[in-house]
Order: sequence, then structure tokens, then C-alpha cells
Amino acid sequence: MPGMNTGLNTNDPTVVSTFNSTLLHQGILVILILALLAVVWNVLRTVQYRRAVSLGGTSARPPRSPWPYPEPIGRRTVRIGLGLIWIFDGILQGQSSMPLGMTTQVIEPTAASSPTWVQHIVNVGGTIWSNHPIAAPASAVWIQVGIGVWLLVGPRGNWSRAAGLVSAGWGVVVWIFGESFGGIFAPGLTWAFGAPGAVLFYSFAGLLIALPERSWRTPRLGRVVLAVVGLFFIGMAVLQAWPGRGFWQGHIAHSTTPGTLTGMVSQMAQTPQPGFLSSWVGSFAAFDSAHGWAVNLFLVLSLGTIGLLFVSGRARFARIGVVAGVVLCLADWVLIEDLGFLGGVGTDPNSMIPMALIFVGGYLAMTRVPHADAPIGAEEVAAPRPSWAERVMTSPGYSFRALAAVGAIAIVLVGAVPIAAASTNPNADPIVAQAVDGSPNITDRPTPPFQLVDQRGGVVSLHDLHGKTVVLAFLDPVCVSDCPIIAQELRRADGLLGGAQSHVEFVAVNLNPLYTAPQYLVAFDRQESLNHLGNWLYLTGPTAQLKRVWASFGVLDEYSPAGAMIAHSDVAYVIDATGHTRVILDTDPGPGTATTESSLTATIVDEVDTVRTSS
Repeated sequence: MPGMNTGLNTNDPTVVSTFNSTLLHQGILVILILALLAVVWNVLRTVQYRRAVSLGGTSARPPRSPWPYPEPIGRRTVRIGLGLIWIFDGILQGQSSMPLGMTTQVIEPTAASSPTWVQHIVNVGGTIWSNHPIAAPASAVWIQVGIGVWLLVGPRGNWSRAAGLVSAGWGVVVWIFGESFGGIFAPGLTWAFGAPGAVLFYSFAGLLIALPERSWRTPRLGRVVLAVVGLFFIGMAVLQAWPGRGFWQGHIAHSTTPGTLTGMVSQMAQTPQPGFLSSWVGSFAAFDSAHGWAVNLFLVLSLGTIGLLFVSGRARFARIGVVAGVVLCLADWVLIEDLGFLGGVGTDPNSMIPMALIFVGGYLAMTRVPHADAPIGAEEVAAPRPSWAERVMTSPGYSFRALAAVGAIAIVLVGAVPIAAASTNPNADPIVAQAVDGSPNITDRPTPPFQLVDQRGGVVSLHDLHGKTVVLAFLDPVCVSDCPIIAQELRRADGLLGGAQSHVEFVAVNLNPLYTAPQYLVAFDRQESLNHLGNWLYLTGPTAQLKRVWASFGVLDEYSPAGAMIAHSDVAYVIDATGHTRVILDTDPGPGTATTESSLTATIVDEVDTVRTSS
């Protein structure tokens, strides 16, 4: 998919070390934020203590809680479970293979089997990740850890409901761009592989937490949740039983081709993981290959039966369904999904754990209703509900949870702000080009003088360019591989300079000893749309004169006697207004992908800006 592949090795040391360094720096920022909140907490405690003393001693009664009952157990189960899952997912996003492996090994393969319109949508997010391979995964770490912490520290009220809404919203973003809508538009949709996507269950759970607390005061919400999950199970049973989808066969008849389920499980067994897990998964693949019809029949009956038990709305039937559902989900999670987070690019424990969390929470919401109808003392009923400010100033528990929620929101923003800013930049970060070509060589030395002829026949010397920042490259006008790509990088870089264009000159020197006539340069300019640039010069001259310039800049060329260019240096120099070389860039396009090219464009612009402003 365009723009989603840099061609770099997943564990490229330049990218990995930069990613780890970014996480460390952002982690220090998080610690500083938490330290500041700790100071605020101590100040609040001092104020609360002095206020209590002034009101008649530390035993003064704190304001009444606005809830006459504890948090419903169903809600608490979903909230805490979802919070822990988000934190776990955030930790997984910190794996060293995430910057470069997420798009190529997760997003791109997942979207490949979906319709074209899905691929176009997913490509938007994948391109942002590929263009910004440091900011994107680092942001995902802190956003998900922050959401998880927020859910854990905010048990009640608006703080908690807001955490549920943010969880639901971020879940939808990940579901669309990270899971390609959970693969629901791809062929072979099945519950066993995790349909309709793990993060969709995160969003559902977040919406449950965002509901007003009065929704949890009756069994109705629990029945609705179980009914929804039950209908989903029944629908998945129908899909699993549908003929022709490959689930009834352990392997295709009269061939060695595995069936749909066997093939999937066999592939999961190859994931890097502990030997005992690989053995379990491999053994199940062999069992399904030999008994595919029986395995699928078991899945169909189990899903259908559990779904009917949930839909019944009766506690004793639902209890059986919950136990059976948990067992089935755990078995699928281990033997088919292979835990979901192994292999270095796993981003979550797949769908079985959050799915089980939802129907367990639904069952508890139906059967463990809080005692909201318990009599409340007349004094408590008559007491006015305390304001937010009063509770902060008088209730240590509430003020601590409020500050903790603020800290969690700050953690989310540590991740959200950088990726929001990065997503507005269509060019890839310079780190991609540095991973391909190495970091720019910073220097400060006089540039070798030269005098050549430009594409229009005018004489140009280095001295004529004094007063401007110069980007000097070496291009072959008949090259059909690297040189056109480098030319486009220079053209795009010029377009990004904005008002600084009048202070910058882009200059190329002919790098072909056999095609030195100006008309070859003119043709190249027209081909690459460089002829419209007012600050573009393409220089040539006699072969002997060109060779002296190449030698003075350390540029090498190799060609065959027949005249076909074989190889040449891909290098550019950034020269300041006084004629000193300040930066040497390796401009080799490397893998030649759009991400790598736009990254080199951004590198050129950054170095030009640095040299121009420091001159």
C-alpha cells in the first residue's frame, strides 16, 4: 500500500535507539507531571487539615457522598478490567519493532484482504505512522497507558464517565486504522479469529462506563448487554456454519492444502514464542486438520448455545452461559489466537479477553444490583449535595482521585499532542532518511571553487552564489534510477522553503562525462518539472573540467565503455552564504519508497534552515 513501507529492517538500530530515547524523555516528562501533582496533593492535604481543625478538630464530618451505594460491581469489573487491558496494550506499543513493524506486519497485511475503499481509509493512518515512526508509536504508548490509568483512578462521577468516552473514541480510531474495521469487510470473517476486532469491544466497554450511574441501578442494563452479546454469538455461529467458507474441512479434499482454520492456526504456531505454546498450537492445528468437521461442529453448537443462554435473560441460564463462554474464549485465545500479543508486533491480547470481560460484567450487572433502595437517613436526605470545590477542599479521597485523573489526562496529552502535530506534516521525519543514509555530516570548511555553464548557457561560479545558502547536488541527466528521485526531493524541498526561497539556490552539477551538452540538462529539467524554478541551476562544461569539480568534491562515477552509467555518488552539500560547506548529505534514495523520499526532503529543508539562520 502506497506510503506504508519504508523498506527498512524492522529492528533498524537508528530508529530503535531514537524510539527508546523518545520514550525515555517522555517518561521523564510524565514523572515531572506526577511530581508536580504530588506537591499539589500535599498542599491540599495541608489545607484540608487546617480547615478540619478550624471547624472543631480532625474528627469534623466530611461532606456527604453523592452516592448512597458503592460502585456497582458490574461497572467496577468492566472499568478495572478495561483499564488494565489499556495499560497492557500501551506497554506492548513500546516494543522496539513497533516503529517500523506496525505498518508492514500488522496494518498492511490486515488491510490487504479488505475492499479497496477500506484500504484507502486505512492507508491514511498507516501513512502517518510510516512518516512519523517515532512520534506515532510513542504517542500510542502514552495515550493507552493514560487511558488505562484514568479508568483505574476514576471510579465514579464525571471523571469516570469521561474516561469511558475517551476510551470508546480512541478504540474506534484504533479499530478503523489499526485493525481495518476489525476485518469485518474481508472474506473469512469468523469469531475464532477475533472478529469483529478486539478494540471494538474496548469501545463498547467504554460506552458502558460512560453511561449515567442510574443505568446500573437495575438489572435491565445487564440483560441488554447479555442480549447484545448473545445475538452476536448466534450470528457468529451462523457464519461459522455457512457452507463454502472452508471451516468444515481440516484440509481441502484430495490435496495437502489446509482448511481455513487449520491454515490460520498453523501460521500462528510459527510466531516466535515459548516452545510449549508453539507445541500446543501446533498440536491443535494437527487435530483440526484430521477432525475439521467435528471441531467446526463443536464451535457452531457452542456459540449458538451460549448465545441462546445469554438472550434468555434468566440468571440461572446466563450463569451457565458465562461459565461456558469464559472457557470457550480462553480455549480459543490460547489454541487459535495464540494469546495475540506475541511475536514482537502484537498490540493487544486479541478479542477474547475483552469479549469475556463484557459478558461477565453484563452478568454481574444483571445479578448484583447495588442496594439503591436501602433507606437513607432523613438527615442525609436533607443534607445539600456538596459542590465540586467543597469536596476537593474537604475530602482527601475525592481530591486524590481528582488529581490522579488530572495526571492520567496529562499522560494522554503527552502522547496525543506530538502525534496531532506530526499528522499535519505530510513529509516523513528525517529519521527515516538517516536510517537509510546515516546522519548528515556537519562540517565547516571552504567549498572548492568552480566555474561552469548553466542550462541556459550562462557562466556560473561559486563566487557568484555568495550571499545565498546553496544546496549543491550531482545529477546524471540521462539517469533513470536515483537521479530523478533526488531531483524530485530537491524540487519538493524548494517548495517547502516558503518565503526563504529567495535566499536559497539549488544547484546541480552534471555527473555524466558523455552527455555534457546543455540540451541534455534542459530535457532533464523539463522531465522533472525543474524548469519552472527560479532558483534552480544545472551546471555542465567540458568533461575535463567536470572531472576536476567531481574530484574536488570527492564524487565518484563508474561507467561502461559503451556509455551506460553504472554507478555514481549520491551526495549533496549545503553551503552557507560565505561559501563554506556546512553539511554533507548522503542522498541515496535507498528503498526508493515515498516515505524515504519525503523524509530526505524534510532533512534537506531542516539543514538548509539551520545553515541559513546560523550564517
